[in-house]
Amino acid sequence: MGPRLRGDDRWGGNDNFLLRRGRTIEGLDFLWPTDGRMNEIMANSLRVGIAGLGTIGVGVVKVLQKHGDKLADKVGRPVEINAVADLDRDLDRGVDLSSYQWFGDALAMAKDEGHDVFIELMGGSDGIALASVEAALESGKHVVTANKALLAKHGTRLAKLAEDNNVALNFEAAVAGGVPIIKTMRESLTGNDITKVYGILNGTCNYILTKMQEEGLAFDKVLAEAQAAGYAEADPTFDTGGHDTAHKLAILTSLAFGTQLAFDEVYLEGIENIRIEDIEAADELGYRIKLLGVAQKTDTGIEQRVHPTMVPKHTAIAEVAGVTNCVGVEGDFVDKIMLVGPGAGAGPTASAIVGDIVDIAWGIKLPPLLTRASELKPYQRARMRAHEGGYYIRLQVKDHPGAIASIATRMAEQDISLQSIVQKGRHDGGDDHSLTPVVLITHETTESAVRKALEDISADDHVGGTTQMIRIESL
Repeated sequence: MGPRLRGDDRWGGNDNFLLRRGRTIEGLDFLWPTDGRMNEIMANSLRVGIAGLGTIGVGVVKVLQKHGDKLADKVGRPVEINAVADLDRDLDRGVDLSSYQWFGDALAMAKDEGHDVFIELMGGSDGIALASVEAALESGKHVVTANKALLAKHGTRLAKLAEDNNVALNFEAAVAGGVPIIKTMRESLTGNDITKVYGILNGTCNYILTKMQEEGLAFDKVLAEAQAAGYAEADPTFDTGGHDTAHKLAILTSLAFGTQLAFDEVYLEGIENIRIEDIEAADELGYRIKLLGVAQKTDTGIEQRVHPTMVPKHTAIAEVAGVTNCVGVEGDFVDKIMLVGPGAGAGPTASAIVGDIVDIAWGIKLPPLLTRASELKPYQRARMRAHEGGYYIRLQVKDHPGAIASIATRMAEQDISLQSIVQKGRHDGGDDHSLTPVVLITHETTESAVRKALEDISADDHVGGTTQMIRIESL
C-alpha cells in the first residue's frame, strides 16, 4: 500500500514534518518541520556529489552550473555540486570541475560526509554502482540514479534500505529519459487502480524500425547507420534484444501494481528477426511495427512482456517515430493517458535527474516504489490466456499441392480462427521447390496454440526458411 492520509486535525506528522492542512501522510515526508528546524535547513545548501562523468554526468553539471541561481530561488536554498568521482581526472569534458572535490573511488565518495545527495551515473547492475549506492544509503545520503539495470535487479532491496535509513531514492531518469513517467505514477496517478502500462521504451529500436518503414531498408543496413550515428552501441544486443526495455518495464510494473521487482519474469523478444517483408506487410494491413514493453494486470496475476508488436496506424503510439519514447497508462479513473518525449540524451536525462534533486531540496521523500518495500507483494505471473489482438504469421510455403489447405487445417485443429490468408509473390527457395511467402492474420487465440500449429505445419514439410510471428495490439 502506498502513502495514505491519516485524518487527524492536528499539526505534526512523520519525523516532525507536517502537511499544510495539518494532516499527515504515512510514508511521505513533506515540506515543513515543526520543531523550528526549517530555517536552519533552508539556510544550508544541498550538497551534491556526482559519481560518473560521462555524457549524462557532464549534462547534470551543466544544468546545475547554468541554472543554480534559479533553482536556489525556487527551493529557497542553494543546490551545489561539491564533489565528483571518476577514474579519469585528466580528460577534458568541456566543463569546469576545478572547484569540486575529486574522488578516484566512487565508493569513497559515497561514504564521505561532505555531501547530502549521491548521484549514481556509472551504470551496471552490480559492482561499484551497487556498492556505492548501498554505502550512500547506509550513510544517510539521498540517492538519485539513472541506472535501470541496477534498479531492475536490486530495486526492492535498495528501496527498503532507503526507507530504513529515512532517505530518498529517486530514479526518474531510469525510465524514458526526459519523460516524467516515474513522477506521474508515484504522484499524479495514485488515485487510480492501474490495469496496464506499456510503451516504446528504447529509442534505438524505435529508430531502426522507423527507418526500415520510412526508407524500405533492411535491418542490418539500418543498424549499421544507427551505430555510425551513435544511436546504437558497437554491440547492440542490449538494445535490439529487448533487455533495456525489459529493465524499464520491470520498474514500471512494480510502481503500477505494488509488486516486488521481477525482471527475470519478463517475457523477452527483440527485433533482430524483423524483416523488411514484415514492415511492408504491416503497412499493407494498416499497422506499424514497434518494440513494446507491456505490463498488464489480470485475474491470475501480472503479465510482463517485451516483443515486436503491430499497432494500428491510426493510434498515437504508431506515430511515435525515431528515438522518441512514449509510455501509456490505463487506470480506472484516469482512463488512458500517454506521455511522449525524448528517451535519452544528455539534456533530457540530466533534466530528469535535476528534477529529482529539487524534490530532495524541497524535502519531498516518497517510498521509492510508492508502496512501502515491506508491503510489496511477491510477483505472480499470470496464466496463459488468449491474446485479444490476434497474431500476424509469415510463412515461407513450399510449392506442394494442398499446402495452403493443410496449413489452414492445422490451424483449425488448434481452434485458431483465421481472419485472412494473403499469398505474396513467389521467390526461389534455393532447393527443389520454390517458396511462396504467405501471411496469416488470426483472430484472438493463445500463443501456445499458434506455436503448436506452427510445429505441426513444419512437421508436415510444407514450409521452409524462417517463420515469423508478431502479436497485434489494438491499443
